[in-house]
Amino acid sequence: MLARRAVLGVLTLAALTLAACGRQPAPSAADTLTVGATAVPHAEVLEFIKPTLAAQGLKLEIKVFNDYVQPNVQVSEKHLDVNYFQTLPYLQTYNAERGSALVPVIGVHIEPLGAYSRKYKAIAELPAGATVAIPNEGSNEGRALLLLARNGLITLKDPTKTLSTLRDVAANPKGLKFKELEGATLPRVLGEVDLAVINTNYALDAKLDPAKDALVIEDKASPYVNYLVGRPDNKDDPRVKKLAAALTSPAVKAFMEQRYKGAVVPAF
Repeated sequence: MLARRAVLGVLTLAALTLAACGRQPAPSAADTLTVGATAVPHAEVLEFIKPTLAAQGLKLEIKVFNDYVQPNVQVSEKHLDVNYFQTLPYLQTYNAERGSALVPVIGVHIEPLGAYSRKYKAIAELPAGATVAIPNEGSNEGRALLLLARNGLITLKDPTKTLSTLRDVAANPKGLKFKELEGATLPRVLGEVDLAVINTNYALDAKLDPAKDALVIEDKASPYVNYLVGRPDNKDDPRVKKLAAALTSPAVKAFMEQRYKGAVVPAF
């Protein structure tokens, strides 16, 4: 009787072992990375590399935002692991204003900032007193003013200052009237103003083609690279390093070049 029970026990244990071997283990928190991103192109790029990372044992959870504040707030508060949406000047301004300590992990791409109009076909057609909408976020406002200055619409006191504001405008020969608005709203007001300076992710989301539709646009030498951003405590996490490597792979470079046709430029 004892021998029979022993045999049954061994058979039961073997069956359980085989069943366990036949199942895929459920992903653990250690195998998952949560990433905040704006919709275009950041979330699209992340979706592109998702299968590659899954094959490497890393599940990517992507949370899409339509603003530039919450992705940083949620990384700082550890609701997200990392984010991918911002330039270094924007990150530095955010850290200074919020007292946070977010850190750049790796530069991925450049989105040339452009100025768009529904009313005019060339920047020279812009009339005196025209209304120009620009982003109201620190570094993006300065970036927009630099673009306008480089194209002769205004003069800045210091043309090398990346964080210029309207107070830094030294000359405004056409008497342009500026509206400072949240970046995400700029495509929606394009028909109500004479010119709007729009970040490429929002332009693409609004079905604008920066390479064709922008009256003026930053060139490929733009210093405004979009970064993968984390915290001091996780920037060297193997999962973050795996994501960084995937974002700067030859496959991603080819994807950006083919999909965005110059509206998104690889920075690696």
